[in-house]
Amino acid sequence: MATYKIKYFFASFFILFLSFPVFNGNNLNYAFALSSKANPVGTNLIVEIAKNKNPAVVFVTSKKKFQPARGNLPQQRRPFRQPSPFGQPGPFGSPSPSPQQPGPGNGTGTGFLIDKDGYILTNNHVVDNADVIKITLDNEKEYEAELIGSDSKTDIALLKIMRQSGDNTNFPYLELGDSKKVEVGEWVVAIGNPFGLDHTVTTGVVSAKARNIGAGPYDEYIQTDASINPGNSGGPLLDMEGKVIGINTAIYSRTGGNVGIGFTIPINMASDILDELKKDGKVTRGWLGVMIQKITTELAETFKLSNTHGALVNDVVPNGPADRSGLKRGDIIVKFNGEEILSVENLPKQVAAVQPGKSVKVEVIRDGNNKSLDVTLDKMQEEKQA
Repeated sequence: MATYKIKYFFASFFILFLSFPVFNGNNLNYAFALSSKANPVGTNLIVEIAKNKNPAVVFVTSKKKFQPARGNLPQQRRPFRQPSPFGQPGPFGSPSPSPQQPGPGNGTGTGFLIDKDGYILTNNHVVDNADVIKITLDNEKEYEAELIGSDSKTDIALLKIMRQSGDNTNFPYLELGDSKKVEVGEWVVAIGNPFGLDHTVTTGVVSAKARNIGAGPYDEYIQTDASINPGNSGGPLLDMEGKVIGINTAIYSRTGGNVGIGFTIPINMASDILDELKKDGKVTRGWLGVMIQKITTELAETFKLSNTHGALVNDVVPNGPADRSGLKRGDIIVKFNGEEILSVENLPKQVAAVQPGKSVKVEVIRDGNNKSLDVTLDKMQEEKQA
């Protein structure tokens, strides 16, 4: 009888231990209240995602009709290892992580269908300068595609399958998720065509968010250890509900192969410009007309700031929007259009999100005092940054 009581005691203790989050008032699902509540461990969930979502992933090839003669080729950066276009150093003093880009106008990569009519999202660098774009579906059927719109600053391109007369195929497609809900540590699946091995499925977790890798002015990459290699560019990163949370774009590698550090464009960045790409073929952004720099600890002390938030204006473009509105060199922009500027990287993204011609409030610290200015933004030209 005593032995029975001891066994019962330990069994009860074990049950209580496993159930502690409930008895402590916490929700058992708190760890999975992310972009997806599903947990793949001990299930066939990833198998089901691969089976159901693969048909909407496509193989993209792009070609330029005219090829320079051998010996006259312009100097090209090596795919997957080149430094960033802005010359910024990457981790450990080596070149920045780079888009998996081939020579201009000749490339292979991945894309994914986003509706039944044949619209496809991929990376701009996969199809940049191409004269001919071909799409191969999971069933090996081939189509030509047209470039509907592209945005080099975010490395996003929108394609559409060109149907033959009488072709009323309803294409399989992927649902776009919400990358704002993505959390570090949640499971993800990447599907792509690495080294031409079509529809390769890899898994991993979200390693970090909002990575700035020096690839462009609006960097906010999701980092993942799901294996991404040359040919994965433009492919989807999926959550455990099979929704797209990112577009696989770049890798960090000293060899050209995967080392567990891949970078994905958050899908919300694509969603925000999708309608504009469909309608106009390009993205129109606001322009403030300032040169800015980071607030370091030393600068914060010099300006007697309580923290390093904001962006320091170190130059103002003559007759630009900022200049016309009274913004001055030495001003520290702490809020733009109602949004706090926590770091220098935040400002270009906030400015770009505003349509040209719109007037916004810009709050600055000038000579230790807070000041509010009304600024009407101009249209950003291609070569301008902020």
